[in-house]
Amino acid sequence: MKCGYEVDQKGIAIMKINNPPMNAIDEELIEQMEGAFKNIAGDDAVKVVIITGEGLAFIAGADIKKMQGINTAAEAESMAQRGQGLLNMIENSRKPVIAAINGLALGGGTELALACHMRIAAESVQMGLPEIRLGILPGFGGTQRSARLLGPARALELMLTGKFIGMAEADKIGLVNAVVPDGELMNEAIKLASRIATKGQLATRSIVEAVIEGVKMPLAEGLKMERRFLGKLAESEDKKEGVAAFIEKRKPVFADR
Repeated sequence: MKCGYEVDQKGIAIMKINNPPMNAIDEELIEQMEGAFKNIAGDDAVKVVIITGEGLAFIAGADIKKMQGINTAAEAESMAQRGQGLLNMIENSRKPVIAAINGLALGGGTELALACHMRIAAESVQMGLPEIRLGILPGFGGTQRSARLLGPARALELMLTGKFIGMAEADKIGLVNAVVPDGELMNEAIKLASRIATKGQLATRSIVEAVIEGVKMPLAEGLKMERRFLGKLAESEDKKEGVAAFIEKRKPVFADR
C-alpha cells in the first residue's frame, strides 16, 4: 500500500504516504488516496485528518519517468484532471485536513499541501513549484491555489523562478501555518488536531464549509450562507450544551447533533 491511515481514540486519522524512495505521486497513489478519503468522509469516528509522508519526503513531485511518456495534450489533461480531482476532494472535505510536512515537498507535494486546510512543516523542509524547469506548469491546482493563498505576485515568483524555499521564507509569506523542529512535527500536528477534535463537529464542519465555499462567492452571498449556517447551529443540541457549559464554567460535552 502506498497510502493508508489509522484513527486514534480522539478521532484523528493519520494518513501516511509511503511510495519510496521519494513518495512521488502516481496513478496508484492517487487511487489509494481517493479511496481513503471516501472512507473517511463516511466514517463518523474521524473528526480531523493529518497527512504526512514516510521517509525523507512528504511528496517530491510526480514520477518524472512517467511524465516523459506523456506527449499529447489529451494525455496531459487527463493526468491533470485526475490529480485535480484528488486535491479537490481534500480541499472540499468538511473534516479539517492538516498537512504535516515532514520532508521535501516539491511540485505535486506543494500542490497537495496547498489543498489541505492547514499546513505545519518541519524546519528542514524545502517546498516549491519547480515545474517550469521541465517546460511545464503545476497542473494539480498549483497555479490557482498558490495565487489565492499567497497573492499573484508571490505565486508567480515561486512558479516562474522554480526556486525551492526554506521554511523561514514559507512562514514569512504565509505558505505554512507553523514551522517546528524536525523531531516535534507529529507531536505538534497531533496537538493542533486534538484541539479541533474536541469541538462540536456540527460547528466544525459548518466553519470549514463556510470558508471553503465562501471564498468562491461574492461577499454578500458568503454572508448569506454564514447566516444560514448560524441559524441551523442555533437549533442544535451542541449549541445548547456549549452555552450551558460556558455559563456553568465546565468543559462542554458535544453530541454532534
